[in-house]
Amino acid sequence: MSEQVRAAAIAAVEAAVKEAELEVERSSPESFVVALPGRRKLKTMVVISVGEHSLLVKTFFCRRPDENDAEFYRWLLQKNDAMYGMAFTADEVGDVYIAGRLPLAGITPEEVDRLLGCVLSYSDDNFNGALERGFATSIRKEWDWRHRRGHSLRNLEAFRHLVEEDTEAAAAEDREAPPARG
Repeated sequence: MSEQVRAAAIAAVEAAVKEAELEVERSSPESFVVALPGRRKLKTMVVISVGEHSLLVKTFFCRRPDENDAEFYRWLLQKNDAMYGMAFTADEVGDVYIAGRLPLAGITPEEVDRLLGCVLSYSDDNFNGALERGFATSIRKEWDWRHRRGHSLRNLEAFRHLVEEDTEAAAAEDREAPPARG
């Protein structure tokens, strides 16, 4: 690939992040770390690296699940089918990333903006669903711990249904249990 195409791709990334007024750090002329603000996942850090032949876009999504790993990974893999230019991947310990590699010839500021929008959407829109599948027990324990100590539950509100399901199931069991003999 010509240095001209590589330089154009670097310029396209620079233009896109500047236009979007995104927070960006540069460790080298061809590497960018871009901070994307989210709603569910508060901040998504995206690495963009302009290689000799391709542009790499990669972000950490979440650590390996504590439980229900088959359903967790199956759910994420099913999401891959509808994703543009990237996919959910896992490293050797099972931590999950969103990654994509595209040819430099197609990299324009508009394409970089599209890719950043996609990675933010895939990360933000799927974050709670992944946590529900792979970390439900931890979420319930955290909810209980905070509730007992009077701490804020604000950032756990999206998972209230997990706690309410447990409460409803326990109440149903109590109704079905035979009366205690005395």
